[in-house]
Amino acid sequence: MKVVSLTQGADLLAGCGRVSVIGCSGGGKSTLSQALAHRLHATYLCMDREFFWLPGWVPRPRDEQRALIVEAVKQERWIMDGTNPSGFDIRLPRSEMVIWVRMPRLVCLMGVLRRWWVYRGQTRPEMTPGCPEKIDADFVRYIWNFEKRDAPIIIDKIDAYGRDIPVLELKSRRDMRRLLDLLKASS
Repeated sequence: MKVVSLTQGADLLAGCGRVSVIGCSGGGKSTLSQALAHRLHATYLCMDREFFWLPGWVPRPRDEQRALIVEAVKQERWIMDGTNPSGFDIRLPRSEMVIWVRMPRLVCLMGVLRRWWVYRGQTRPEMTPGCPEKIDADFVRYIWNFEKRDAPIIIDKIDAYGRDIPVLELKSRRDMRRLLDLLKASS
């Protein structure tokens, strides 16, 4: 995995057309991705909404998910927000950069709780219509164990499908704000 510093990442990002934003739920991937899409004049693609979920939290069949991802990555300018590693073999070869929002688990849990409170009983804007915001014990366990269980898989997938792609790890809200400030200053 080719990790770059925050300033290197901002410099590289200014010239990128295709960026994958990954990380644990509640870390701020969607908020950051939407801000990046706006600043970089790219299409914002939320994987949960575009590829993974049908109304009522019904998972889209995997072959349909993959076909949709194949079509989406053909575009020249996109910010793709989502971590599911099952599509890394499709999107990483087309990505020019990976931003890994790698927040501490308590920050992610607080983010998910805040999001649930704001959107309770409703579908948040970046989610598939008909998928109201929810939180349950399995989701909390997923967040709590993300670094231990999912991070090694992500690293393996990046090494397999995007070894030479720069990876910028953002480990705090301050890092996220700094990245956006650096991009704003360079434009």
